[in-house]
Amino acid sequence: MPIQRRPIAGRPTNPVGLGCMSLSWAYGGRPSDEDGLRLLDRAIEVGYDHFDTARLYGMGHNETQVGKALKGKRDKVFLASKMGIFASGEKRGIDCHPDTIRSELEVSLRLLQTDHIDLYYMHRRDFSVPIEDSVGAMADLVREGKIGAIGLSEMSAETLRKAAAVHPIAAMQTEYSPWTRQAEIAVLEACRELGTTFVAFSPVARGVLANGVADPATLEEKDIRRAMPRFQGDNWTHNYGLVQQFNAIATRAGVTPAQLSLAWVLSRGEHVVAIPGTGKIAHLEENIARWDWVLPADVAAEVDALINQQTVAGHRYAGAMLPTIDTEDFAEA
Repeated sequence: MPIQRRPIAGRPTNPVGLGCMSLSWAYGGRPSDEDGLRLLDRAIEVGYDHFDTARLYGMGHNETQVGKALKGKRDKVFLASKMGIFASGEKRGIDCHPDTIRSELEVSLRLLQTDHIDLYYMHRRDFSVPIEDSVGAMADLVREGKIGAIGLSEMSAETLRKAAAVHPIAAMQTEYSPWTRQAEIAVLEACRELGTTFVAFSPVARGVLANGVADPATLEEKDIRRAMPRFQGDNWTHNYGLVQQFNAIATRAGVTPAQLSLAWVLSRGEHVVAIPGTGKIAHLEENIARWDWVLPADVAAEVDALINQQTVAGHRYAGAMLPTIDTEDFAEA
């Protein structure tokens, strides 16, 4: 039986949603505003009904783009955004104090040209504020009708349970793909137990499992992948060997590498959805084209044996980023 639509905060959605970050930030040069709006329009046309944005992405640029694209189409899309991370030049920090949450939401509502956001996330854990206080402030916003549901991003199972004791948590967003497995330590199961949708970001491994990176040296200077250990030196040489074998599995299965990676992610539980991102319409269409394909068990086993926490070389983040991540890590498991 094909994969069915899956609920987030009670609303059935296509389990392949759209991560909008690439239109504004992170992977080098961004598309023109015109091309970005064209991509968002096409996304709705081909069946995407879950858009994921954040204040961080382009410091408001991404929310502005999404707001323009959804004008007159707001009811067609389950809209998620995030607050909590701020960046200005080289300065970066996290602020999830209750007053900040409320003020940030008001800015997002204005940029998104809407009176409510369906799912509002804390982008990262603010260790200076009890999680209960931050969630309590977000619960007030739910009661006021300004947000429909509360989400957390890159937080641990323990933090999720503390948060859920204050208010139901509709979604937990964490990096997850065959080559990033930290969620398997505890968060995936905690989400299942609590009725929380698990939202996988970077489900095609930042383009790697979409046959999108052959040589990291060719990436643009500001591309954040350049600083990630998996893309450097001997780590990349080793990892690219895995990628080539992964591509061969996809060919034998009759799908593209991106479609194989997405099907693998969705196979991990009926409470799992994915939000691949792209700045190219061809990739946008490719990612959703086989959304309901059920991954055969033998193909899943082949992927698991090839790419996993033991076989991939290098950590997913450089050391400076690690203190901001609350998700359990294998080094601490």
